[in-house]
Formats: sequence, C-alpha cells, structure tokens
Amino acid sequence: MKSPVRITVTGAAGQIGYALVFRIASGQMLGGDQPIILQLLDITPALDVLKGVKMELEDCAFPLLTDIVCTDNPDIGFRDSEYAFLVGARPRGPGMERKDLLEANAQIFSAQGRAINEVANRDISILVVGNPANTNALITQCNAPDIDPRQITAMTRLDHNRAIAQLAKKTNSPLVDISRMTIWGNHSATQYPDLFNAKIKNQFATEIIEQQWYESEFIPSVQQRGAAIISARGASSAASAANAAIDHMRTWVIGTPDNDWTSMAVPSNGAYGVAKGIIYSFPCHCLEKQWSIVEGLEINDFSREKMKNTESELIEERDAIRHLL
Repeated sequence: MKSPVRITVTGAAGQIGYALVFRIASGQMLGGDQPIILQLLDITPALDVLKGVKMELEDCAFPLLTDIVCTDNPDIGFRDSEYAFLVGARPRGPGMERKDLLEANAQIFSAQGRAINEVANRDISILVVGNPANTNALITQCNAPDIDPRQITAMTRLDHNRAIAQLAKKTNSPLVDISRMTIWGNHSATQYPDLFNAKIKNQFATEIIEQQWYESEFIPSVQQRGAAIISARGASSAASAANAAIDHMRTWVIGTPDNDWTSMAVPSNGAYGVAKGIIYSFPCHCLEKQWSIVEGLEINDFSREKMKNTESELIEERDAIRHLL
C-alpha cells in the first residue's frame, strides 16, 4: 500500500467543492491504489456545512480515504499538501466592477499563497479554479516565492472540454475522435478556442466545418457557455467544473497521449509572442507532473488577433492589482 498523499480543496463547502471532493476520495484523480488525506479549507461561517460534507464523506466509506481535516486556517489546510485545488473565491456581487473583484480576490489568494509558501510540500501541484482564475494564479505565485512557478496553474480545461463537446455535436463525431483542441489565453469571454490545429480523426477540423459557423457560433458558444448555464439553471457550473478540475490534475500527473495535448493556463515564457509575467492558457504536453508548451504550431492572422485580445485582458488584470503583487 502506498503512503497517503495530502490533497487540499479550498471552498470545499461550495457547489464545486462538494462535486469535487467525492470524486477525489473515490480515486478518480490519482487512481485506485493511492490512499489520500483530504484537507478541506473554507471560511469560518461555512464550517458547519463543511462538517456535513465530512459526515457524508465518512458515510461513503471510501477505502482510499484515510483521513479528513476540516479547517478555516490556511496553515492547517495547506500543511504538507502535495496537491491543491484553489476553488474558493469571492464571487462578483451587485455593483462590483471587475477591478473590485480582482482586488477582493487578491486578498484571498495572497493569504493562501503565503500559507502554501510556509507549510505546503515543496513539490505541491496547484490548480486555481476560482475566478478570475488566471490572475488569481498569478497572485498565488507572487505570494509563494519558494514554490516553483511551474507548479501553479489555472484551469481552462473546462473550456477545453466544452469546445470538444461542441465540435463533436456539430460534426456528429465521437468525442474520442477529437484531438489537439486548444484554448488560448484567459478563462473569460475573451478566451480563444482554436480549431485550426484541432483534428477529427486524421482530418483538420477546419476542413470539415464552415468558417462562418466557427466564427459566429462556435467561438461565442464556448466563450459564453458559463453564462448560458447560469441563465438556464440559476447557478454557475459546478459538476462540469469539478470534472474539469479532476481532468486537469489527472492529465498533469499521468500525461497526455503522444499525438495530443491539453489546455492549461501556465506562466508565459514568451512562447508565441505572448507577454511574460501573466498566466496564459497554452496547448501543453504533460508527463509525470511536468508540463511543456507545445511549440511550432502555425498561427494565422485570425488566430493571432484573437490571441492578442485575450492577452491584453490578462495584462490589464495584472496591472489592475500590480500594487498588491
């Protein structure tokens, strides 16, 4: 039997956290032979709800779940953690400007970054889910200087999965036939889902679908899918977000297929002309908790414009909270 690994989930009493923790405990993230300890972190008013989540986890009798820690203290929640899902974030309230939202979340993720820096395992793998995820990841990175920046990522896997599902539906293709999907940029309405490099079996997607559908339906549909779900169910994506978080972390650990890649928001190294100093979604290969940006893809003028637009938004977000970094 392997030694248990510690996995932290923040905002664990919320909808995404609730959808996430049971799947982690069942072994869907790291496999059926890896025992785990769940460290569930939330704000003080949510501790009673968190207690109920713990009771349900216990009642599931998951063989891999060896212990559950519930706390409102980041120093306890992140202690010796090897994997962390930063889900909890301040939602946008009535009358809040985007700058206000960025600053409110900067306080949360600054504190969590400092706690991670002090008490987490040095090899921790971190996925920021709470929005604005890319910039929250940057804040976390800046407050955890002793953690390799490559160990802090943000989630665009939900957008990646949405894009695959939309393309499969349009072309009446099995999901498994679609590969090389890419989400560039920010997890926001400026993100760019790229079909020029995507394939359906061995054929480029753009050879099959119409450019008009791509521009007027596919791109807006992927960009606005979260808003459409809120309109339909009266609440934001929860199960699909939790599923994408599991997908992101499992792919990061296990790896991508040789002929495929995934979308991850990672620190820009200047690839494809993207500015350094922001967390930007790229096509990435993964293997054994390491990722690398896929190099050498052809970028046409249409794609370049979309990529620059979402890059500009990320630069604006960074600059808006630069005084807090």
